[in-house]
Amino acid sequence: MTQSKKQQERQWRERKEAQHPHGKVKTFEQLAEDASKGDTK
Repeated sequence: MTQSKKQQERQWRERKEAQHPHGKVKTFEQLAEDASKGDTK
């Protein structure tokens, strides 16, 4: 069975909005914590 066009578009939009191409943005506290540990990540 094929999906309706509206359903396909909704699923595509959900996948598109769920992407995090650069990973999650860290808070300043997390960045400072990582810097103090010496992590290069």
